[in-house]
Amino acid sequence: MSLPAPPKARKDPRRIEQLGRVRTDDYAWMKDDNWQQVLRDPKALRADVREHLEAENAYMKAMLASTEELQAQLFAEMKGRIKEDDSSVPAPDGGWEYYVRYELGAEHPVHGRKPRGGGEEQVLIDEDALSKGKAYFHVGGAGHSNDHALYAWAADEQGSEYYTIRVKDLATGEEVAAPIESAYGDFAFSPDSAWIFWIWRDENARPSKVFRRPARGGEDVLVYEEPDDGMFLGVGVTADDSHVVIHVGNQETTESWLIPASDPTAAPVVAEPRRVGVKYSLDHWTDRWVIRTNDDGALDFKLCVSHAEVPAKATWRDWIAHEPGRYITGFLAYEGHLVRAERVNALDRLVVMAREGGEHEIAFDEEAYALNLEGGFEYATTVTRFVYQSPTTPRQWFDYDMASRERTLRKTQEIPSGHDPARYVARRLFATAGDGETVPITVLMLKDTPLDGSAPVLLYGYGSYGHAMEPSFSIRNLSLVDRGWIWATAHIRGGSDKGWGWFLDGRREKKTNTFTDFIACAEHLIDQGYGRKGKIAAYGGSAGGMLMGAVANLRPELWGAIIAAVPFVDVLNTMSDTTLPLTPPEWPEWGNPIEDADAYDRIAGYSPYDQVSAQAYPPILATGGLSDPRVTYWEPAKWVAKLREFQAGDAPILLKINMEAGHGGASGRFDFLKEIALDYAFAIWAIDEGWTRA
Repeated sequence: MSLPAPPKARKDPRRIEQLGRVRTDDYAWMKDDNWQQVLRDPKALRADVREHLEAENAYMKAMLASTEELQAQLFAEMKGRIKEDDSSVPAPDGGWEYYVRYELGAEHPVHGRKPRGGGEEQVLIDEDALSKGKAYFHVGGAGHSNDHALYAWAADEQGSEYYTIRVKDLATGEEVAAPIESAYGDFAFSPDSAWIFWIWRDENARPSKVFRRPARGGEDVLVYEEPDDGMFLGVGVTADDSHVVIHVGNQETTESWLIPASDPTAAPVVAEPRRVGVKYSLDHWTDRWVIRTNDDGALDFKLCVSHAEVPAKATWRDWIAHEPGRYITGFLAYEGHLVRAERVNALDRLVVMAREGGEHEIAFDEEAYALNLEGGFEYATTVTRFVYQSPTTPRQWFDYDMASRERTLRKTQEIPSGHDPARYVARRLFATAGDGETVPITVLMLKDTPLDGSAPVLLYGYGSYGHAMEPSFSIRNLSLVDRGWIWATAHIRGGSDKGWGWFLDGRREKKTNTFTDFIACAEHLIDQGYGRKGKIAAYGGSAGGMLMGAVANLRPELWGAIIAAVPFVDVLNTMSDTTLPLTPPEWPEWGNPIEDADAYDRIAGYSPYDQVSAQAYPPILATGGLSDPRVTYWEPAKWVAKLREFQAGDAPILLKINMEAGHGGASGRFDFLKEIALDYAFAIWAIDEGWTRA
């Protein structure tokens, strides 16, 4: 059977001179000059770009036509593992318990509450009803006021991450005022329930100002304006309801501004002025501040306390000292206890500290697992909540009494189609990188999977921004594992899996460690019989998609398939475009190629788009979203066009652009699974086809 011909993108060379260096971009025309408008209204996309993207989608669909039945099977399996009428464990707050639940067949949840101890449900919002008639609908922040009279939610209706915040009077069921437009998905009610603090997103999709508005409607007042385009903003309230906190920061520097709850219209006061390279976060614990920081060389962070009204650095006193290799990832404060979360050698643990002194650890003994603090609304309680899971163990929600140490299982993730953990085995392997570092790998497979290299492997990686890849349970991964695949997660540098130093060793000047670590993981799996060359599917998204592009260029012969979801592959051009939402905030991560020649050369040396060369690439599937503000649609589109131009083998290069979604893909819980089913079907198809290398 003859294969369809791929779209041939026109070449329109654009000469770019920068810092005395010259490059040519043949496919720059794919970036619509009107991209800001496209984010808000995808119909505004230029006609020639739309025609090209639609041709790419048609080619992808034609090439994968033989997998449609497999896609349907994969989707049905994944959906069958979801309890359709599921609900969260209710979270108590005062006289109410709050939760979200799904109805049968619903793509989106209902937010509800009931009187504490039992009673009739009150629906706060019905996301599924609100989403009707919309191609995309996603609720970001949502929450109630302290007096339980108001409920607010932020909704994005195009995937661009421009949110509209609405406030509802729970007594009348009516919205109380005009909605807040062009907002970030983050907001906070003041503890007295009188005000709502929200973040404005500017014309370049950056969060740049914090406003205050009467919670029941009224004029917006500017509270804080961030002068640095390279900073993100957030807003929240301390655990003890004593302060509103404005968070400012990027990957390496943070700052907090405080507003006393007793005077919510007061001007914010900085806690400790920002210093490049110093990160701190804080919470108020009744009579003192607790500060988590990497200051004074605390690479893996420490906890300090301050009894000052404004906790400037001079008032900080070390409390939980820095220990290299013990990465303090966060903490939650309660009236009589504080729980800190730690990670040691890519495994989580929780430590409970009593106000009067003494601490104990909440322990588990699986080889690989994830442990996450969920907390709750209430401060004056001895009960915290955490979630435990592992690659073989579905999620379990525990309420833990910090005083009595009693652990109560509140819910176990139900798998309607059935799940027997005994069928599977999860292992922790360790690869040796080229410089001698030990890189953890988490493996999930059926117990009887042979280790003779015959099993296909999916190797997943990310390795950026300090995000750790936790060994969690996935209803999706089982569809590959049940077919005899081995699922492996590479805990590579650039993440914080082994501490903050693990992150620092995989960014900026050391970014290539991320790529070589991933390759070392693949080679270790091959050496240990878990797979073989040409039967490994590499998978990563966003910055993990950049990883995919890099390893495709570096070692194309290793991979039987590469799936690059919303891939950040046009690194040099993107980091040189100050109009894009994430460019200035991400210079600390990658470097600034506009002003720094070394950064330019370094990025040019690994940027996947710039490093495409004439070699036999494996089958590649790149995906994107038309209204994605994080990784813009033209990145995967340009990359695919250039890969095809230089492809020296016969393996197909495919592109799928969701014309109605952004960075996270489809917004519905089932529609999203269809996109994952396509990814997995592509991997199976590509490995089974065994495309030859020229």
